[in-house]
Amino acid sequence: MPAKAIEKHQAELLNCTRCPRMHKPVVVGRPVTSSIMLVGQAPGDKEPVLGRPFAWTAGKTLFKWFSGALGWDEEQVRSRIYFAAVCRCFPGKHPKGGDRVPEPEEIEACSHWLEREFRLLKPDLVIPVGKLAIGRFLEPAPLQEIVGRSFRVILAGREADCIPLPHPSGASPWHRMEPGKTLLGRGLRLIAAHPSAKLAP
Repeated sequence: MPAKAIEKHQAELLNCTRCPRMHKPVVVGRPVTSSIMLVGQAPGDKEPVLGRPFAWTAGKTLFKWFSGALGWDEEQVRSRIYFAAVCRCFPGKHPKGGDRVPEPEEIEACSHWLEREFRLLKPDLVIPVGKLAIGRFLEPAPLQEIVGRSFRVILAGREADCIPLPHPSGASPWHRMEPGKTLLGRGLRLIAAHPSAKLAP
């Protein structure tokens, strides 16, 4: 798949105005033509300023996970994995603290972009990070029942292996406690052993 197609897709995505409550700018990753797609939840308030997904504290944890499991530093991860998300804009702050959870209609409006990326990239491996992203591919279930396992999923008519990861947020202790710690390690080993990871340049 020519890189021009994904660049054209991202140019259109950057001009999206579907959700009036979402804060601009749209956040996208690099236009890499990868067979691995990481799907996050939604950008935080730092990502639009810094201009890339997982640019702040959660990103540091995420890239530490990949470094330990695959030996890839942040630069290598960003150049070898296509970064997508359930929603591409910062939802804004929740009045009671934390970031606002996107509304179902906002998730639906943004799903067009994710489905198009599946058609363009035809990924063999998708890595949803966090409950909101996992819910885009799998039926709701406790994290301990899905992290550390590989599933076969279909999106936009394309089959792919799906290896979920918990959200690396400092607000959630799940990945730092048992059984989360062990299951996270198991999931990362599954990613490292996947043919797409072994073939990554």
